[in-house]
Amino acid sequence: MAYEMEEIRLGQEIFYYLLKHHELSEEDREPLYRAYAQQEQIQNLVKSQGELAECDIERYGNVIYLIPKEENTFLGFSKAGLKQALCKSTGTDRDYYLSQFVILTLLTEFYDGQGATCKTRDYMRAGELLNCISDRLKEGCERYGEEEEERAGIAFSDMAQAYEALKSDEKGTRTKTTKEGFLYHILHFLQKQGLVEYVEADEMIKTTKKLDNFMDWNLLNQNRFQRIKRVLEGPK
Repeated sequence: MAYEMEEIRLGQEIFYYLLKHHELSEEDREPLYRAYAQQEQIQNLVKSQGELAECDIERYGNVIYLIPKEENTFLGFSKAGLKQALCKSTGTDRDYYLSQFVILTLLTEFYDGQGATCKTRDYMRAGELLNCISDRLKEGCERYGEEEEERAGIAFSDMAQAYEALKSDEKGTRTKTTKEGFLYHILHFLQKQGLVEYVEADEMIKTTKKLDNFMDWNLLNQNRFQRIKRVLEGPK
């Protein structure tokens, strides 16, 4: 298929905008958004550039997103980079997996995948999330033995040990060696990615439209989230 020079220029401009901002809505740049949404040739050009950059370009609702693929550590995050951002300086793999478990717990508390939208609540407080994490780790350890953990793919006992190794401090500490500080840094990381809003004064956590769209249109359409949810909830 032959492309006009103006189509190529527009496709490059849209992709460059997505590289800088990771999303493009009609409110941001209406001409660019409409060019992508209404012209198949330009959409194909942008998606092709995304493939070369190891990214998916998806339109959910009225927003176009650039989503780095899992192996893309240039535009996304490597395991080492996430561990450094989320865990204490001496953090081990079990600390890293605990941080991912915290994020999964947050997702399952806000979304259940049922109805017109998968979102089930508007906010939760940090203290409530800490209680949920503690309860789910305890339930997981009681429910799964070592062999069952291996089959489930979640090492509850290792994560529970990492969680209990964190101190408990209700004085508003931000150090990653406490439960409160550990959660604080995870929430701020998610906030920097535009996925949650964390109101520190009220210790209130809210999800953003970006995360709501991603959960409604992407993650909850995939079997892996349902598998994770079944593991967290246990056998019926």
